[in-house]
Amino acid sequence: MNIDSIQNGIVIDHITAGRGMKLYELLELSKLDCSVAIIKNVHSEKLGKKDIIKIDADIPINLDVLGYVDPGVSVNTIRGGVLVEKKKIDMPETLTNVIFCKNPRCICSVEQEIKHVFLLRDRKNKIYRCLYCETKAT
Repeated sequence: MNIDSIQNGIVIDHITAGRGMKLYELLELSKLDCSVAIIKNVHSEKLGKKDIIKIDADIPINLDVLGYVDPGVSVNTIRGGVLVEKKKIDMPETLTNVIFCKNPRCICSVEQEIKHVFLLRDRKNKIYRCLYCETKAT
């Protein structure tokens, strides 16, 4: 398979195999008016298999979404066909409006203006809890 290189844009690399579509949806990449390639199950020396997302536009990416869904991904910024920046993404300490509280009695579920804020409580087990009611994110 041949996927063209991009001149100006972003490559999200080292995505755990099978998580590329979830990132595509959470990042709302379907709303973009540019080419987006999702490459699934690419051979990787390090991971065995991985997914890759190529975005043919230099747009802001929500790094918190990446860190929540798949910590360890790389975000590569390409300009003029050259790699100009490479970031390794880790789990964010705070998530705001990335995931939503399932507790129907939580203040953020009742009041529309209040943001859904989750705090990383256990890095090893990847557990986030609601700031307001301590409900565990699922």
